Amino acid sequence: MAVSGFFARLKSGLSRSAAKLTGGIVATFTKRKLDDEALEELEDQLIAADLGPAVAARIIKSFRKTRFGKEVTAEEVRETLAAEIGEILGPVARPLALDRGHKPYVILMTGVNGAGKTTTIGKLAARYRDEGLKVMLAAGDTFRAAAVEQLQVWGSRAGAEVVTAPPNSDPASLAHDALSKAIKAGVDVLLIDTAGRLHNKNALMEELRKILRVIRKLDASAPHATLLTLDATTGQNAVTQVGVFKDMVELTGLVVTKLDGSAKGGIVVALAESYGLPIHLVGTGEQIDDLRPFEAAEFASALLET
Repeated sequence: MAVSGFFARLKSGLSRSAAKLTGGIVATFTKRKLDDEALEELEDQLIAADLGPAVAARIIKSFRKTRFGKEVTAEEVRETLAAEIGEILGPVARPLALDRGHKPYVILMTGVNGAGKTTTIGKLAARYRDEGLKVMLAAGDTFRAAAVEQLQVWGSRAGAEVVTAPPNSDPASLAHDALSKAIKAGVDVLLIDTAGRLHNKNALMEELRKILRVIRKLDASAPHATLLTLDATTGQNAVTQVGVFKDMVELTGLVVTKLDGSAKGGIVVALAESYGLPIHLVGTGEQIDDLRPFEAAEFASALLET
């Protein structure tokens, strides 16, 4: 899929989010003066569109400083909003760059069950294969047979070996074995899947920390990236999940999935404002090409239909 095709898909996928945000703006600002009442209505609309209170307050402060008391149109408000949101997103829109000095480059994938983590691993594996890299996958969610099977399917598509273990095996032992194999095989990238059972947070935290301890016995610098996969359709819950996983591991970046058809795309802006973590990739579907580097201006334009 061409990049322009992906942008069209992103725009289409964000149409529900855009309608939620811009519909209220059009209704509120039809040649209207930007007074206190109008700003209050706009703030409510921004929060309702999942941008979050902090982003809403920041945008309203900017509007108050630059446009207060002036007559504005809905189009002017949308364009100004797109610029403001682009400014918030700009610093976090950073590609996932592999340091080829590490061989293998180890990526630890985290996220709750159902967020699209395993699918994201498969798509990344396919991308790296297309770049001529040798990739290995580690099926570290050993408690869910479906997760292991799904990873094997993606591994087959991407031409990547998948390291597995019997059901309910120790995930840390599997991660250690996978890294050992990857080193011996001269693999360029090792992607490690992990469990996402937040109903038992303490057990999951210990599991993740044990994975870190054992792989560092083989490579003290690993993992070289620790990514959290977030489901955009969960809205503000995604902000909470970042906080939970940051307590468990040192996150280096985010991947936001399921932007196709979500009415909660504004959550990406809330994540940027709340944590400032790099947003490396966004996903808009199940196909292997439906994962692309995050572009701030492109996203802001799609969200505001400008």
